[in-house]
This record gives sequence, structure tokens and C-alpha cells, in this order.
Amino acid sequence: MRHTFVPPKRIRPEGLRYIRSDGKPNFSSRVYEKPSELSIIAKRPVVTITHIKPVGEAIKVMTVKGYRRLPVTTATGVLKGMLAATDIVNYFGGGEYYNIVLNRHSSNIYRALTEPVKSIMSKNPIYATTVDDLTYVIELMVKYGVGAVPIVDEETMKVYGIVTERDIVNHLREKTLGIKVSEFMTKNVITISQDSSIKEAAKTIIKMGFRRLPIVDDKGYVKGMITARSIVRFFGSNKFFEYVISGSVEEALSAPVTAAIISKIVTVNPDVDIGEAVNEMIKHNVGSVLVVEGNRLVGILTERDVMYALALKR
Repeated sequence: MRHTFVPPKRIRPEGLRYIRSDGKPNFSSRVYEKPSELSIIAKRPVVTITHIKPVGEAIKVMTVKGYRRLPVTTATGVLKGMLAATDIVNYFGGGEYYNIVLNRHSSNIYRALTEPVKSIMSKNPIYATTVDDLTYVIELMVKYGVGAVPIVDEETMKVYGIVTERDIVNHLREKTLGIKVSEFMTKNVITISQDSSIKEAAKTIIKMGFRRLPIVDDKGYVKGMITARSIVRFFGSNKFFEYVISGSVEEALSAPVTAAIISKIVTVNPDVDIGEAVNEMIKHNVGSVLVVEGNRLVGILTERDVMYALALKR
């Protein structure tokens, strides 16, 4: 079965490089050679949140579970939307959703945390059903620039499972692929100064459409990374209260990016095989590696880039 979708507001442009003139990805034979039953690949059980729950509870769930996104459902489990870490970053200072905080909650962080999830979730979620196949799920991810696709029961629309970029990378990966990191890495990496604020990082993440920003010092050396998920984790941690005195969200947003820094960074050389980069990601449980040549940052390779390489490279 195939479904009609309303595209999300932000489509990551890099995925379009791999779309044929007829609008479909140019899959490699590797995808067709691997077993593709979604009932096997999809993660179960799925952690979801109902559309009427407060944003603060979503932050707590993401922080405790370490998730980047949550399917949003009705009380009976029917899919209504998707909530991503970037939606929360958008809400807390990064983009247009911040107007809700300013106008409806007068910048009060505690009131803003009570806003229902339905106000900031993606209301037209990209989804597949249990009768669809892996190629279709990858097609959706590439075409619409999403990092996860909920799998629903075809008749009830209740959430059955979820497939993420990481699931596909693990499913398709091989020890050696014959593809260099340099072929699929993102070049001209957007970085942010360690003297910047979390608000500046949030705005950059939403404006540029990237989930990760390497943090550099005044000499250009990478000191760590800030991500949409680490910003969510900041808002769900006790560290958040160190910066909030009067209750204004601006106090939290004025915190330095180092308050939400991820110190553990993994690096690879641009000439190594992508299979080696994947092994490093899995070994260190990270979703990206920085690509360095000597002491110079020349790119970043994410799970999404690896998925494209695995699924689309001939």
C-alpha cells in the first residue's frame, strides 16, 4: 500500500541529491538482497507520548530514554504526529514556535513547559504500514528528509513499531563497503564558537537544518559538540536551574553552549572506508563522526549519510 503525504515544513536538501528524475531514490542492489520484513527490523515496543501531554513531559522522556523523537498518539495509540528534538529546540528559542513561548506564556519557562505537545509536533507524520517493505521506508526517509518512520497497523493506524536511520545502517552494513568517507561526508561543516549561547546554537540548528554543531575555540580547535538532543537534555537536567533565576526562558537560553556540550567526539580520516566509520559509531554509541585531516576539520559523517551510502551507492 502507498500513502499520500503532506511534506514536512523543513526538508533537508542533501537528500535530494539521491533522487532520480521520477522522484524515487536510486537504490543499490544491497537493499534488495537483504531481508526487509519491517516486523523484524522495526523496534518494539515503541515509546510514544499522547498529543495532550505537556512539552515538559516529552523532554523528560527524551532525556531519560535518550531518544531524538517520539511518535505522538491518541490515548488509544493511533498515530497523530511526530515530535522531534528539533521541534523542542524550535520551541525554546530556535524558530517560529518560540512565538508560543513569548505570546502565550510571557516567556515564563515553567508555563511554557505545560504547553501540550500537539502545539509543536509535526501534524502530518511520514509513516509506513506493516505491509510495506524496507525500500519504501528508505524512500520516505530520503525523499522527505526524516530520521525515523513510525510503522502502523494498516487498518487501525495504531503504532506498531519504528524504524530509524540507525536501524537501517545496522541492517545493511557490511565490514568493508569500498566507499570512502569523503564520498558521502558533509563538507564545509557549520561550527559554533564555545563563547556562543544556547540560543545562538538553537537558532543555527533550526536555520541550517542540521542536528549537530561542532563547538570550536578561538583557534578553531574542536572542543566538543552541541546537538538538538543535548539541548533537550539540558532543559531536562538540573543544570538548567543554575541559569533560571526569575523564571524567564531567556535566562536558560543565555547559558553558554558548553552547558549542553557533548565532550565525547569520534574522528576518522576522509580516506577510510565507511564501514570503518560505522564500526566507530557503533563502538562509541554515537550518531556521527567528525572527519579530520591532520588537525583540520574537513567534514562530518552522520548516520543519515551512511544510510544513503549503504542504500544508494552502486
